[in-house]
Amino acid sequence: MINVLIFPAGTEIGREIYLSLRNEKNINLVLAGADYDSHARHYACEYHVVPDVTHQDGLPVLQALLVQESIDYIFPAHDDALLFLSENREVLSATVLCPSQETCRITRFKSKTYQALKDTVPLPAVFNDPKEIAHWPVFVKPDRGQGAQGALRVDSPERLASVLAQRNDLIICEYLNGEEFTVDCFSDRVQGLLFCQPRVRSRIRAGIAMTSALVSLPEVETYARAISQRLQLYGAWFFQLKRSASGMLTLLEVAPRIAGTMALNRANGINFAMLTLYESMRVNVSLRPLAENLQITRSLANHYTYDFTYRHVYIDYDDTVVLKDKLCVPVFTFLCQCLNRGIKIHLITRHTGDIYAELAQRRINALFDTVTHLGKHDKKSDYIHEPDAIFIDDSFRERQDVSSVTGIPVFDISMLELLICE
Repeated sequence: MINVLIFPAGTEIGREIYLSLRNEKNINLVLAGADYDSHARHYACEYHVVPDVTHQDGLPVLQALLVQESIDYIFPAHDDALLFLSENREVLSATVLCPSQETCRITRFKSKTYQALKDTVPLPAVFNDPKEIAHWPVFVKPDRGQGAQGALRVDSPERLASVLAQRNDLIICEYLNGEEFTVDCFSDRVQGLLFCQPRVRSRIRAGIAMTSALVSLPEVETYARAISQRLQLYGAWFFQLKRSASGMLTLLEVAPRIAGTMALNRANGINFAMLTLYESMRVNVSLRPLAENLQITRSLANHYTYDFTYRHVYIDYDDTVVLKDKLCVPVFTFLCQCLNRGIKIHLITRHTGDIYAELAQRRINALFDTVTHLGKHDKKSDYIHEPDAIFIDDSFRERQDVSSVTGIPVFDISMLELLICE
């Protein structure tokens, strides 16, 4: 069993790493990050509080966690964590999954990235003095930044002067007004680039591609090989491009880490997190993408906390376990979770036919610990006796009766997301 720490786990990057590795049979995931409420605190894995990398106690607390949990590998899940972990890898007892410290330092800054890749790939014009600007608008962004945070289009010299007066860490670039792309890549430290696949960033929110589709850009592989070789990249990494007014694909940034929307290529058969682990272990891999025409649309996910416990689930059959004459997938996701946790499942129904034949016909007759087949006028609340139970039914009247008589929590199907843990 390989123990892998995701740090900080509460980012979109951390979520993609978690989703990539959670079902790998030989991997035990450990999550860590700052003390705030993030999606990572709602997963099945335990979440450990570790100070931010800027905190003076961050390194010793992190190292103590590595020892306590016998961590073998650390996945950086934020750009600042990437640089911090690369700079301190010699004093950490686990392998940090990122390229060299020098590469991480270069890619953390746009100016250093552009300088390192000069004469390698097309780069945006950078203006060191506003007097050099001949055409407006321009694009202003933090030299050290990510996710388009602090980046903006500036349309006039007056506006630029105002922006520069507020911050001294900005770089001024030509404005690129064409389509934007991310190129997901995987490199081996000996064999070089093994995979690169561009995807268009169709809809972007807070710097994250919320809609993205795989595309074909023939010149991109040449870019990827040049970047990988010049920066000595290995493992999963990506770079972003945007078309200039002339149609030239121009580099925006390079990042030697997992990207959140790499989920699209993961669904395409390229699990970048697992490949990065294999690369670190020096395992040869064979990559076989599934298809060429795939698109992802991302949205917010809901996670909840609650303060009740239960060891028994009472659930209705018609319009709950079976909905529109099909097994209800969210219900079965929850029931499988109950089986894994040793929670008793009780079917309680007024089904008009032979319920046992119905369960056998649908091949779910072994799912329930008990089956109670009620008469037309029987009340379900009369058959629920455990105080540590919950009740699931599509009928408001049934839920109301069970709640008032027994006092246990009651749910319809739409509420089950409260109980389902990723």
